[in-house]
Amino acid sequence: MICRILVALTDLQKPFTIPSFLPLSQVYEVNLRQYTPEGSIQAFRKHLPRLQELGVDTCWFMPVHPIGIKNRKGSLGSYYCVRDYRDVNPEFGTLSDFKELVQDMHARGMKLVIDWVGNHAAWDNVWVDQHPEYFLTGTDGRFLSPYDWDDVIQFNHRNKGQQEAMLQAMAFWVCEMDIDGFRADFAHLVPNEFWAGARKKLEEIKPELIWLAEAEGDDIYQTFDINYGWAWMHFTERFIKEALPVAAFRDFIRSEFAEAGPLRYQLLFTCTHDENSNKGTEYERYGIYAQALAVCMYALPLSIPMIYGGQEIPNHKRLPFFDKDFMEWPERPALTGFYKALIRFRKQSFAGGEISFPEAPDGLLVFCRRHHTKEEIFAANFGRSTISTAINVPGSSGQYRDLFANNHVDLKEKMDIELPPGGYILLYR
Repeated sequence: MICRILVALTDLQKPFTIPSFLPLSQVYEVNLRQYTPEGSIQAFRKHLPRLQELGVDTCWFMPVHPIGIKNRKGSLGSYYCVRDYRDVNPEFGTLSDFKELVQDMHARGMKLVIDWVGNHAAWDNVWVDQHPEYFLTGTDGRFLSPYDWDDVIQFNHRNKGQQEAMLQAMAFWVCEMDIDGFRADFAHLVPNEFWAGARKKLEEIKPELIWLAEAEGDDIYQTFDINYGWAWMHFTERFIKEALPVAAFRDFIRSEFAEAGPLRYQLLFTCTHDENSNKGTEYERYGIYAQALAVCMYALPLSIPMIYGGQEIPNHKRLPFFDKDFMEWPERPALTGFYKALIRFRKQSFAGGEISFPEAPDGLLVFCRRHHTKEEIFAANFGRSTISTAINVPGSSGQYRDLFANNHVDLKEKMDIELPPGGYILLYR
């Protein structure tokens, strides 16, 4: 099917609707290059039955496009240095391989989102010779690079031809490859008018696409349904590194989640490809509290939790950004049960609700989230020693399910807790 969009980027006459499936989705980031020794689409497909069993419903693939050679960094270059927006990196496979991947995932009830680099491209991108006007130049006529990213050059977002070419390239992946959405790299560097127009036109082809932004600021929610939880990442890293009091964590949750707008979904994570390569694994950054933070993000309202592929192993090594490495997969990754339980919990959970914070000793974070007859109670020990205490939980009475102990707990507005450092509990009904 040949698909072409008539461009009218400012023709916005109706608000966007959040996809019905989105609030309880589970995102899984895929780094094809480092996922397997082969680093290919076909090698990754062998993991789909396992991911389906895990409960993953949405896979976000880091850029799958061919990578620029000119001014390349490292031996393989950055995934975000795109040479051709309408093709697949030959190191990963072919367009036919990718289409088979999409079909395989759809048959399993899974959705596929691709990374989209809309702000810059490779020095030898196919458009450079054909349409140099698509790119910004300095007073000397030379192409400009954003920031210190000298392996890429900056698009000229005021050029209508560039906007149309970019939109047509996005339409190719929706029409020809049947993808289910986009993760927009540095989305705030691209005019929101472009994203809004692109979403309107692309959803005329395929409704309920997923729109995930990696962006600073809340203006991006005018077009995107999910934005990176940068505040979550920065706060939790500082919380652990500086050993802040739990009161600071409670204040953060109140301001960032309890008082957030109704459509402000955040992608929460304890690791991404950037964090792993640049700062280290979640175990380097969070230590023994890594899993407690993972559980916490599943219990927060308006959160879209993400697993970075390999966290279920668990992966304890940094993966290079510009060169080849790979994850070592055992027959059954050790944290399969942990993530499977969390994803199962999420599927029967709820997106919003009200949060309350029972009084607790310092080091112990406890919060309850309620919505009608449903309720969840999260507790974790972020202190340095075991905490054994009884917590008053007003309004919480009856039988609850302990997610990880896999048994029932009876509460009568009081909860007995004994947790070692890094220990956690998640009750629900």
